[in-house]
Order: sequence, then structure tokens, then C-alpha cells
Amino acid sequence: MSQLRVPVGAEDHIQGSSHAPVTLVEYGDYECPYCGTAYTQLKEVQQRMCEALRFVFRNFPLAEMHPHALLAAEAAEAAGAQDQFWPMHDILYEHQDALDLTHLLGYAKKLRLDGPRFSKDLETHAFRARVEEEFRGGIRSGVNGTPTLFVNTTRYDGPLEVEAILAALQAAARP
Repeated sequence: MSQLRVPVGAEDHIQGSSHAPVTLVEYGDYECPYCGTAYTQLKEVQQRMCEALRFVFRNFPLAEMHPHALLAAEAAEAAGAQDQFWPMHDILYEHQDALDLTHLLGYAKKLRLDGPRFSKDLETHAFRARVEEEFRGGIRSGVNGTPTLFVNTTRYDGPLEVEAILAALQAAARP
């Protein structure tokens, strides 16, 4: 079973308490239909686990299969630089069929981001290195498709269904 090779750190996008008894790390692609399905499942898992779960998202754009995935990941990071990573993350998953530049700029406007800054970040690929670093970290951890989940540091290969994920998280949270 694969292990998470890049520990969760301050540079990660995290929801939940650092003191939560269990951490769920997702390597995801905003254009991947399986990630879109997992997005709704993971939202429910987060809601049901509440403070007992720390959720981490890392970019793993499969650019050869999904032509908008890399730019969407960069857009999420650009929004993150303006403290809006999670709202952009949610918008991207909720609009997987509209991830071209025009739509990304519209989402930035909807989130009231600094538009010129956001546009420049996308134009200059200001966050490409970060996205690529997360991708390489995923490769080192044995990620070969999306979504890939890790419960604490162990890869989760079970069904992407709420009850199955909850069972794995609850088992990992037990002392």
C-alpha cells in the first residue's frame, strides 16, 4: 500500500483543525469527472466528521487527458494567494464543464478577487511551479490517477462512497 511521502505542512490547503485525530489528503484534478463525484462525497464526509477531520487538497492535474485542468489548478492557487482558495476550489468542482480562461476570470470576479492581479497570475503562470511541485509529490507517493486519497499517511483504495470513507477515517481516528 502506498504511503504519503510529502507530509502535510503549512503550505498546504487545509480545512479543519490541526488537532483533528485523522487527516484526509486528496490529490485531485478539477476537470476529472471522478473527482467531481468525489467532491460531493467528500463534502458530506467533512460535514459528518466535523472537528474530527482535517482535510487537505493537493493539485494533481492530468493535463494530457483534461486540457483545462492545469490552468484551473493555477486559478485555484491564484485565488488562494488572495485568501480565496476554498471558494474557488468549490466553484471549479461545481462548474467542471466551464474551466476555460473566460470562465475562470468570471469566477474570480464572482469571488471579488483583485481581477488584474488574478489575470496577471494566470497569464504569467505565477503558480505553475507550486502545482507542478504538488504533482511531483503525488508521483512520489504513488498517485497515478485522480482522485487519490490518503487517510493519515496511508493510501485509501476503497470505494469513493461516503460510508466507506467514513469507516476508514473512523478506524484511523481510534487510538
